[in-house]
Amino acid sequence: MRATRTIISVVLVAALGVGGYYYWEWRMAPSPMAAAGASKGGPGGAARATPVVAASAQQGDIDLIVNGLGTVTPLRTVTVRTRVDGELMRVLFQEGQLVKEGELLAEIDARAFQVQLQQTQGQLARDRALLENARLDLERYKTLFKQDSIARQQVDTQASLVRQYEGAITVDQSQIENAKLQLAYSRITAPISGRVGLRMVDPGNIVRSGDQNGIVLITQLQPVAVLFTVPQDLLPTVMKRLQSREQIAVEAWDREQKAKLAEGSLASADNVVDPQTGTVKLKAQFANDDGGLFPNQFVNARMKLDTLRDVVIVPSAAVQRGAQGMFVYVVRADRTVELRTVTLGPLDGQRQSIASGLRAGETVVTDGVDRLRPGAPVEVASARPEAKPPAEFKKGGGRRRDKAGG
Repeated sequence: MRATRTIISVVLVAALGVGGYYYWEWRMAPSPMAAAGASKGGPGGAARATPVVAASAQQGDIDLIVNGLGTVTPLRTVTVRTRVDGELMRVLFQEGQLVKEGELLAEIDARAFQVQLQQTQGQLARDRALLENARLDLERYKTLFKQDSIARQQVDTQASLVRQYEGAITVDQSQIENAKLQLAYSRITAPISGRVGLRMVDPGNIVRSGDQNGIVLITQLQPVAVLFTVPQDLLPTVMKRLQSREQIAVEAWDREQKAKLAEGSLASADNVVDPQTGTVKLKAQFANDDGGLFPNQFVNARMKLDTLRDVVIVPSAAVQRGAQGMFVYVVRADRTVELRTVTLGPLDGQRQSIASGLRAGETVVTDGVDRLRPGAPVEVASARPEAKPPAEFKKGGGRRRDKAGG
């Protein structure tokens, strides 16, 4: 029994020794990934090149663009109200319709004004008859006065009566014109060309000249204005251009600044600076022939103030911000990168001008800068490098297991 236990103990010790040896051999052997890394460059080998996308710095012209958040504002907004009191008989427009100046919009019951016109015309006819008779009597009195048959006072009284009737005729004519005007006001026409809004009152209601809401609101859309703000530091440049009567181009873009809605020009500037924000309001005018701008719509206004000639231009993606300020990675002739601090100029979309720190013709990294360090070797690609799955992943998506099964 004791011999059996001794044999079992010897076998277990031998098994543990053999297992420990093979485990030590496995731990000391390099893994396939480490071997692959050593073949391409790793600790103790050559540095591995980082794939990046690069572009050459160009020399050209760039526009000095000023951006501002703006609101589309009609040049004219008119609330159509009635000038006379009466029943609204007909509404001849559709809500949202484009109307032209002078186009008939609604009609008010005009029978009362027609009756008033006829009454004043009858009054005028009666006064004309009285005037004609008074003039005939005046001629007779003048003849009798020459014959010394009547007194001078009677002639003067008759002449005064003639002038009285002449004044009455003048009043009658003015009353006729007023009646015609009231009759014309019963036909409500569009005072401006534009788009009508929602109808404020329906046919059959009694409308009055003192109503505040009116019948409908008309906004002028062609042309249309955009109000936007710019920093007060740009005011001297803007005013100089306006006073010289130079046309300053302004573009209206959508909220995300992806689609250009319209092109116009700067029309005027406000006469005060907002002390709370330090900005000044500018007004740009757009033809808006296609109706792309709508009243009270929020847009991004882009104003071209000036054009800089022969400046160094790089893609905006090449410029990075760090503790040392704005910088770019320049690809040198030996395919290594150099961190170069630069001074920025105006930005025009995806084109960034460089005031100093870079020369035209130098190559800058535009994609992959997050993996770079000064002096690191790079491999310049023509497009963005695609992300590939790591070597330890199989095609089927399963992860390889090492010798220990982990």
